Amino acid sequence: MARDRCFPPLIAPHTRVLLLGSLPGQASLAAGRYYAHPQNQFWRLLSDILALPLASLPYDERIECMLQAGVGLWDVVGEAARKGSLDADLRQVSYNDLRQLLTQLPSLRAIGFNGQAAARAMPSVEASGVALLPLPSSSPAYTLPYDNKLAQWRKIGRYLVSESP
Repeated sequence: MARDRCFPPLIAPHTRVLLLGSLPGQASLAAGRYYAHPQNQFWRLLSDILALPLASLPYDERIECMLQAGVGLWDVVGEAARKGSLDADLRQVSYNDLRQLLTQLPSLRAIGFNGQAAARAMPSVEASGVALLPLPSSSPAYTLPYDNKLAQWRKIGRYLVSESP
């Protein structure tokens, strides 16, 4: 079984919200891009929250707009063995050092966890003092209707504005 590795974190010094996934799926790994599976709703959700056309932009422009809006992106799992793309199939897991990453984010106000596998890392960052937001997975494997997902994902928007939530 091959070992999959996550991508480097996408962050900026002014990142206010860090979104954490579990580990990129096979389509993303093959493309070398976060959330590359065409049915994954991540970019659509973020587009609706930020009121930006991220989903229709070229990947590099999506990332630039996301970072300018104060949103960063990374994964909980640094490396793991897995057949396919399901989080349930992750084996021999090595985790990323989230606490170390947080030291690089002085403006951080919240961490959003994209799905249950990512949310299992919440205890490792509880002492950070930022809001911890478990979110429904953007994956097509998680069949909650889009509007229900969006309603929960909208919580991150309050941490991107200037005032305190």
